[in-house]
Amino acid sequence: MAASPPVPPLLLTLTLALALTVASAGKISAPRTPISRDIYHSSDSLLREIKALVARHSDKLSMDTITTSNKGYSADLFVVTFNHVKESVDNGSKVHILLNFGQHGRELITSEVALRLLYILTEKRKIAGVDFSSFERVLENLVIKVVPMENLNGRKRVEEGELCDRRNGRGVDLNRNWSVDWGKKEKDYDPYEENPGIAPFSEPEAQIMRELSRSFKPHIWVNVHSGMEALFMPYDHKNTTPAGASAHLMRSVLENLNHRHFQDSCLVGSGGGSVGYLAHGTTTDYMYDIAKVPMPFTFEIYGDEKASTDDCFKMFNPVDKTTFDRVINKWCMAFLILFEEGLRNLRDAQIVSRGTLDNWVPIGGDVVERNVARKTARERRKLEGLDLGMQELRTYFRLFMLSTFLLMFMFCTRISKNRNRDSDEQSAGNIRSWNTILRPAIWSWRRGC
Repeated sequence: MAASPPVPPLLLTLTLALALTVASAGKISAPRTPISRDIYHSSDSLLREIKALVARHSDKLSMDTITTSNKGYSADLFVVTFNHVKESVDNGSKVHILLNFGQHGRELITSEVALRLLYILTEKRKIAGVDFSSFERVLENLVIKVVPMENLNGRKRVEEGELCDRRNGRGVDLNRNWSVDWGKKEKDYDPYEENPGIAPFSEPEAQIMRELSRSFKPHIWVNVHSGMEALFMPYDHKNTTPAGASAHLMRSVLENLNHRHFQDSCLVGSGGGSVGYLAHGTTTDYMYDIAKVPMPFTFEIYGDEKASTDDCFKMFNPVDKTTFDRVINKWCMAFLILFEEGLRNLRDAQIVSRGTLDNWVPIGGDVVERNVARKTARERRKLEGLDLGMQELRTYFRLFMLSTFLLMFMFCTRISKNRNRDSDEQSAGNIRSWNTILRPAIWSWRRGC
């Protein structure tokens, strides 16, 4: 058989280039899961439903619309306030809870949890394991503010087809636009994912949330995201948790929630130490370091680890009704348990006053104390006292070291002066000795002349 003629190099190159182009094109055009519009609300329909709910329950719910603009960019934020019995308990003794959903546009499932939670709080929609006759007494001691969709402009971009976009309407990641460790970039920094903006609080959405935290002064803050299942406390920008009694309090609440509801299946710890990367300029770190919120948390409520990184809707949101309902119910229940745990721990630690809470039966069974991190009220107060005592000891030690340094300095100065004086006296003595020797000689010499 005759040998095949050699393929010309130019033809081989063109064939390889064509193959790579086809493969690349195939990768770009790979199918992506679209928004399940038969399951998920559009942003407009979700807000309409919330407004209708507020109108039906004006005795318990109110809604504020806040608009802010910056350099031609405007944003609207809707804030729903739940106050169960406005006159029965003094608002000063109530626990303030601020819940934020939809900070990233592509995480649609978070806003659906917000909507269902508002239904449960007002219309008592059934959820397994909740004894509402007892839980009413918990709700009487809470004021809850819900931001169902912080990033409305970014959400609309997602609804228009930008399924992987988490940023706001002008391309800034709202969870990188806060002032704690703002603008620092890790080696794997992706400007599409983590653009922090031109300055801290450059974005209207972040400005509104900051003012809301200042005016409301929450005791508990939760920023709700999707991408995995986790219960995070500060910090996001470093691989550590805060020190002292407040850290014990936060960890106790999260670990009790994880045990009671998730059977210890969720990640618990700092965001920076658990999620696999450090995040700078986040809302939760600001809430702890600057706003001084006693319990600031980040909840990650869903993630599909098997989804392609290009298939963003499937990665961050359930795509079938069964999973959707399971996630919604599971996390609404988690928030109800958080309300219990937060109220109990804040009062035990005397961060808020006792108020009234008679005949209260915890939902889902008794509250259990599981490890050293969960202290009784007396033990927590001991921890706080120990923490304050250590601070005082550190202060006294610093004063001791400073006084020791000053005494050493004065002692050395005195020794130096004494040495100089002794040297001067020795010199004067030498002169006197020479005078004693020389003067008679000089007078003898004068007499002999």
